[in-house]
Amino acid sequence: MNRIDRRFKQLKTEHRKAFIAFVTAGYPNLSVTEKLILKFAEIGVDIVELGVPFSDPLADGPVIQESSQEALKKNVHLIDILNLVKKIRKITDIPVCLMTYYNPIFCFGKERFIRKAKDCGVDGVIIPDLPPEEDRSFIRCLNKSGIDVICFLSPTSSLERIKFISRVSRGFIYYVSLTGVTGMRRNLSQDLISNVAKIKKYTRKPVCVGFGVSSRFQVRQIYRFADGVIVGSAIVKKIKDNIGAPDLVKKVSAFVKGLEA
Repeated sequence: MNRIDRRFKQLKTEHRKAFIAFVTAGYPNLSVTEKLILKFAEIGVDIVELGVPFSDPLADGPVIQESSQEALKKNVHLIDILNLVKKIRKITDIPVCLMTYYNPIFCFGKERFIRKAKDCGVDGVIIPDLPPEEDRSFIRCLNKSGIDVICFLSPTSSLERIKFISRVSRGFIYYVSLTGVTGMRRNLSQDLISNVAKIKKYTRKPVCVGFGVSSRFQVRQIYRFADGVIVGSAIVKKIKDNIGAPDLVKKVSAFVKGLEA
């Protein structure tokens, strides 16, 4: 049982839902990312999702795309992010997932990535452009090393797909609340409740909802029927709005605390 599993077990015992915060690693720099992770752990964020900057993202909307481009301009690479996780592991036990694409892992070396990620204290990986049936051996090796491979389901997922992902996903199931890329939305999908209920018929694993969540009201709505919520673009936008401010970490953390309070 790794940190993700332990956190969800703890949340279930306490009758609480998970709040998962996404930030782009290295935006605006790795020092700020480190401070944000530590502050998130302090204010009660349950899991941190660290976005690995990539030049050709499949699932990211404009806000996260821009943050990735800025991080890439500063030469933030996968090895830097892994070393950052290792550094924060000396201070906090908060579960950390990497949200990355397959290309950075492939270029880094799959076996090397597994060894390094395990050594640094990574708990899970989310790889939007790697369907689990496409590289089964890599996914088996990740899971065997104690790193959860977190898989997606969406509004267009068939019943067959729901059953398959329910079997192979580890840690939790990431439910994409809408068709399209990440980004803040004013309203949640009308069929969100029924789609999550459908998934939960076939799995005991936690189902967490992401994509489009940007307000405290939406977080509260999702808590009623899902096991957790993932907020990304709204947090990254708050970082962007405060770049250069000496109290950036304080302001972003206050915003996150307001979302999950």
